[in-house]
Amino acid sequence: MTDRPNLRDYLHRIGVPDLPATLAPFDPGDDLASLEGHLQQSSHMIKSLKISMACWMIADEGVSRSKVAAARRHGIPAVTGGGPFEVAVAQGELPAYLDLCADMGFSAIEAGEGFSDLTVTAEEVMAMASERGLEVQFELGKKHGGAFTQDTVSALLDQGRRWLDAGAKQVVVEARESAQGVGLFDDDGNFNGQLADRFADAFGLDTVIYEAPNKPSQFTLMNHFGPLVQLCNVRLEEILRVEIYRRGLHSDAFDKPNLRPRKPGA
Repeated sequence: MTDRPNLRDYLHRIGVPDLPATLAPFDPGDDLASLEGHLQQSSHMIKSLKISMACWMIADEGVSRSKVAAARRHGIPAVTGGGPFEVAVAQGELPAYLDLCADMGFSAIEAGEGFSDLTVTAEEVMAMASERGLEVQFELGKKHGGAFTQDTVSALLDQGRRWLDAGAKQVVVEARESAQGVGLFDDDGNFNGQLADRFADAFGLDTVIYEAPNKPSQFTLMNHFGPLVQLCNVRLEEILRVEIYRRGLHSDAFDKPNLRPRKPGA
């Protein structure tokens, strides 16, 4: 049985390297069985799982708790989406929200100012989160503010540094569910690589995560940055497609010098 062919050895033979987990997919409200199935087949490629939007807050509570527990069983941190955080701050209930997240078993929360203006400082949020054993990601960019400009990015870089200095672990670059007319993507969905590089240069690819909610945005970001770029807002059913592209096994990636597997011995 030790000589039986296996997938990992074959991938090495054709030049596909072992890669670290760099994907943060999101659950937009799928059923528990579907989520568990995707975790079973893809957990080794998942760095964190976002239980996204506010869907988990109105679904059956037992199911929502089971989703978080399923991620933890696979050794994957579960992260909340930023929307519930902003609502909690606006309604004056941030402590209660953080208590709930900790009790649900989340490892981290996403904070941001995507559709509101914060009335608490980064230091205050970090202190409250740390007291409850929660890490923090901060999302950069407005959900309804249109595509970034050079000036917008300069301000967001300053904001990101403030949150990282306060103790946030990562920053997330906004792209919503469309990657069109928002963040790094213009009204036609065209990607601005120069602005994307400013985030990578300022924070490093280990710290910055790019939202990539659809196939064009996913492929474009990997074409631009290569296989180590961290992507989030990827739907569960798209995990394997993203990861074969990352490894140069997708037909559209095979001719990309920074993605195509290197021939053994090359």
